[in-house]
Amino acid sequence: MRIVLQRVTRASVSVEGRAVSEIGPGLLVLLGVAQDDSESDADYLADKVANIRIFSDEADKMNLSVLDVRGQALVVSQFTLLADVRKGRRPGFTDTCEPARAKDLYLLFCRKLSDVGVSVAQGTFQAMMDVSLVNSGPVTILLDSRKQF
Repeated sequence: MRIVLQRVTRASVSVEGRAVSEIGPGLLVLLGVAQDDSESDADYLADKVANIRIFSDEADKMNLSVLDVRGQALVVSQFTLLADVRKGRRPGFTDTCEPARAKDLYLLFCRKLSDVGVSVAQGTFQAMMDVSLVNSGPVTILLDSRKQF
């Protein structure tokens, strides 16, 4: 699994001009699921996202997690994070997970994040979404469950 994690002041998702989800201060989580990902990848990344200290404390140091600041998370499925662009000019997607399993792992990730106390909003799986955000900082972090050791 790959994640682009962005600290946001606010973020929202709309589908066909209709608002689907929105959050206030917290995290926008763009999540890509690879074909060999499993529940352990979802566990690892949910824990990492919930506890990564990228919010400022009273001394303006990044020392607080989304749990500490009682922030929200907007989780958006984004298979294009698995794009392979090493050859040619068109991205390849051979490493992406098939949709039914990807959706199961996406929902599992959302549930795990919610289970530890993060308020979770979701995009619409497999929809063409418009994502709006105000990146705070800007702070953008890349996470990959394959790089945990």
